[in-house]
Amino acid sequence: MGYVSEDFLHDAVNKATCDLFTFAYRHVVKPHAVFNVPPDKAHERMIDFCRATGRVAPLMALLHGMLDYTDPVLETSVMGVGFANPFGLSAGLDKNCDMPVLLDNAGFGFETVGSTTSRPCLGNPRPWFHRLPEYDSMLVHVGLANDGSAKVIDRAERAWTKARSLQMSVSIARTNDDLVGDLDEGIEDYRISLERAANRTAMVEVNISCPNTHVGEPFTEPKNLDRLLDSLDTVKRSQPTLIKMPLNRTWPEFRDLLSVIADHDVQGVTIANLQKDRTGLVVPKEWKGNLSGGPTYAAGNDLIRRSYREFGDRLAIAGVGGVFTPAQAYAKIRAGSSLVMFVSALMYRGPQQITVLKRGLAALLRRDGFEHVSQAVGLDA
Repeated sequence: MGYVSEDFLHDAVNKATCDLFTFAYRHVVKPHAVFNVPPDKAHERMIDFCRATGRVAPLMALLHGMLDYTDPVLETSVMGVGFANPFGLSAGLDKNCDMPVLLDNAGFGFETVGSTTSRPCLGNPRPWFHRLPEYDSMLVHVGLANDGSAKVIDRAERAWTKARSLQMSVSIARTNDDLVGDLDEGIEDYRISLERAANRTAMVEVNISCPNTHVGEPFTEPKNLDRLLDSLDTVKRSQPTLIKMPLNRTWPEFRDLLSVIADHDVQGVTIANLQKDRTGLVVPKEWKGNLSGGPTYAAGNDLIRRSYREFGDRLAIAGVGGVFTPAQAYAKIRAGSSLVMFVSALMYRGPQQITVLKRGLAALLRRDGFEHVSQAVGLDA
C-alpha cells in the first residue's frame, strides 16, 4: 500500500463529515426542528442551542475536528486585520453575541454581532421573521432588538480574546425606541456605542441603514452622515471601521455617500443592507419587513462593482447578500469584495455551509491560478 498523507486523510474526513452534516440538516434538522415551527421560534431555538453547546468544550472540539476546513489560499489581510478565510456571519442574526464559540469551531473567519444600540431595545412587535424559501429569502422586521451595547460589546471582547481564529466585529446602530430625538440625539447614541467598542474588537461596523426603525434612515443623507462621522472621527480607536450601506439607492446617491465616507476615519463599507423592493415577488402585503438573501444579490453585486471601480483604492468592501454557493461568493469577490458575509444560507442550508463555501471557493481560486484570495478581488470590476 502506498503512503497516505495525514493532510489527505484530514481532507477526506472533512469532506465526508460536511456531506453528512448537509444530508442531516436537509432531511432531519431542517424539516423536523427548524421549519416545523414559526421562524421566530426557530430563531430562539437556534440561539439557545448555540449558547448551550458553546459551553461544552468536548463537543466544540469534536465540531472543530469534523467541520473546520483550512486552506492557505483563503488566508487574507483586510484593513490591517488578518483572517483565516474571508467568510463571516453578517449582523442581524446573533444580536446579543451568543454564537461566537460555535462559529469559531465551525471555521468562520469572522462574525459581526448586533446590530447593538446604546440602550437595550425591545425591537418591533412580533412576528420578526417570515420565510420565503422560493426566493432563498427571509422577510425581516426585527427593529434592532438587543441587550444594549454595554453588555453585547463585553461579550464580543471576551469571545475575541478566547477564539481560536475567529475575528470579532460589532455592528452599532441607533436605538429604536420611544426616546429617539433629533439628529444630535442620534449622533450621541452612536457615539456612546463606539466609545464602548473602541479597541475591544477586531472591527466596528456603523449601521446607518437599518430599514425597520421608528426614525427611518436619516444618516443615509450625505449632510447628516457627514455630521455623524465628524463626531465619530474624534473617538480614538485602533480597529478599522466600516459603514453598513443601504441597498435601495441610485448609483449617484450611493456614490455621494461614499464620497462623504472617504473623507473620514473609515476604512471600509459593508454592501449592503436588506432589499426593500418587492417588485416581481409574491409576498403578502400584511407581512412587514424587508428581504434578505436572494433578492439582494444582483443589486448588491452591482453596487460592489461600481464602488470598487471608484473607491477601491480607498475603501475595503465587505459584500453581503444572497451568498448560497461558492460561485456566488467568488462572484462577489471578483466584483470587489475583500470579505464576504452571509446569514440566510445558514438558515436554509445549515451550519456546514461555511465549509461548503470555503472548500468550493478554494477550488475555484486554484482553478483560475490564484495563490491567494486577495488576487481575485475586483477582477470583474
